[in-house]
Amino acid sequence: MNQDASTQNEALAGHLLDHYAGRIARARRPYLLGLSGLQGSGKSTLARVMKATAEARGWPTEVLALDDFYYSRGERESLAREVHPLLRTRGVPGTHEIELLLSVLAALPQASPRLPVSWPRFDKGRDTRVPPSRWPRVVRPPRLVILEGWALGLRPQLQSALEAPVNALEREEDADGQWRRWVNQQLRAYQPLWRKLDALIVLQAPDWSVVRRWRGEEEARLRARGAPLAMDEAALARFLAHFERLSRHALATLPALADSVVEYDTERRVTGLSHA
Repeated sequence: MNQDASTQNEALAGHLLDHYAGRIARARRPYLLGLSGLQGSGKSTLARVMKATAEARGWPTEVLALDDFYYSRGERESLAREVHPLLRTRGVPGTHEIELLLSVLAALPQASPRLPVSWPRFDKGRDTRVPPSRWPRVVRPPRLVILEGWALGLRPQLQSALEAPVNALEREEDADGQWRRWVNQQLRAYQPLWRKLDALIVLQAPDWSVVRRWRGEEEARLRARGAPLAMDEAALARFLAHFERLSRHALATLPALADSVVEYDTERRVTGLSHA
């Protein structure tokens, strides 16, 4: 990250924490702040900066990533056999272990050396979870919990919106709409988690084409470093096609559901910040 982006994130983290400081201070349990953004929007980086900023203020803080609760590769292979082959690819609703995430959130207020709380880490390079010995382990209740993920707060689409495919992947590999209907139904199971959020911050990209470019830039950096499972352009295009429908839905609907919206231009510069 260049210095300008780093400075921007520090300023943004400070402003957001200033805005929610009173609510965090009054909360009788860990304050759960959702940070929602599409691929490449910088949500993971901003979450880390917010954690550092919050802890400098004396607020014990934990960051949980929705991505870390993906099912393992083997579990997704089972979904691919039993439900639809497209579920082999991680990412869409129905490929996260939401019950485990909810249990972690329920346990955090009682975290102690006698009752430590841990949760998974997902290795995207290996496309599965790391061994439990490498999972985070918390022994104190946090004051603030930041949950970051690409689909946080998203509501299911109307059935009528599922009829027409949005890209070649849906047209050719989900011609009858079974996969997208199943994913949309699974999104309903995420709503109890969304309702636990005390506030939702949305990082709003300009449009889907910019999201694809941002994600492509990330993958290009991985290829340049020689990452063994870095995707080429064709593989990345196919991977992103799994997310296109709900990403477009998120761009259109999440700002109206958010407590705070951070608007970015095509180069990830903040162009607007509003609070409901």
